[in-house]
Parts: sequence; C-alpha cells; structure tokens
Amino acid sequence: MSKVNKPAKPKDSEAPKNKLVADNRKARHNYEILEVLEVGIALTGTEVKALRQNKANLQDSFARIEDDEIWLYRCHISPYDFGNRFNHEPTRKRRLLLHRRQINKLKGQTQEKGLTLVPLKLYFKGNWAKVDLALARGKQLHDKRQAISKRENQRNLERIAKSRR
Repeated sequence: MSKVNKPAKPKDSEAPKNKLVADNRKARHNYEILEVLEVGIALTGTEVKALRQNKANLQDSFARIEDDEIWLYRCHISPYDFGNRFNHEPTRKRRLLLHRRQINKLKGQTQEKGLTLVPLKLYFKGNWAKVDLALARGKQLHDKRQAISKRENQRNLERIAKSRR
C-alpha cells in the first residue's frame, strides 16, 4: 500500500486567532502607557461561556499585587444566560497568571515609581482567555489637554493635505 501525503495546511490556520471580548479605551486617555504584557486569567466555566458571548466590561478595572499574586479587580463579566445556581459572581476578583520573575519586576516598579497596573484588552488567543495588562502612569489634566490638541492638529493637517490633492 502506498502512503498518501496530506496537503500542507495554509500558514494562516497555524497562527492563533485573536477574538476581542472587551476593550478599555478610556485607559489610553487617562494613563500614559509605559509597557504592555500579555497575561493569562483564571476563570470559571460560566465566565468563559459569558466571555464567548462578549459579555465583559473593563471600564473601571485595575490590577493589584497581593501576596505575590496579581489580581484583577472590578472586571465585570455578566452572568451566563443559561447558567444555573452555580453561576459566577459578576465582579469578583480574578487571578492573573504571570511568571514569578514578571510579578517581582512589576511589584518593584509599582512600589518605587508610583505606577499602576491597568488592563487594556480582554480577548481569546486560540482557546485561552488573555488580558493585555499595562504598566501605566496617570495623566494630569494638562497632559490630557495636550493630547487632545495634538490629535486635533493632526486631523487638521490631514484635512488640508487631502483638500490640496
């Protein structure tokens, strides 16, 4: 019997597909983002099912280091519609999964420099739920105003360049 070769898979199917569940757009306005880490998140079964229905909100959430573990607070994941009495609590604190070396580095930076940990995105990478966790510094009011005026100036320049074409 001869061996039949299977056709090679296209390279697109090998790369894990990211499905965005929640985005914290306000964080980029309120904080200066210094570094972004992709971390895992420990969830229960009904939380995963609710995330697959895009029922999450990162609006006022933040992360804190306690007892050499990083916890995500105020991340609202709505209860699963078809869950039973064992459904999860929507705003419980959830553990973020990082290596010990990464936790120690973040702990030192947040204590010494007065930085904070803010989640930017919640998404699926393949079958795993991931969070983009940012090391950030809070912006002052004048910093926000500068960012807004810079964005408006850029828009005006693009509009003028487009009208000249």
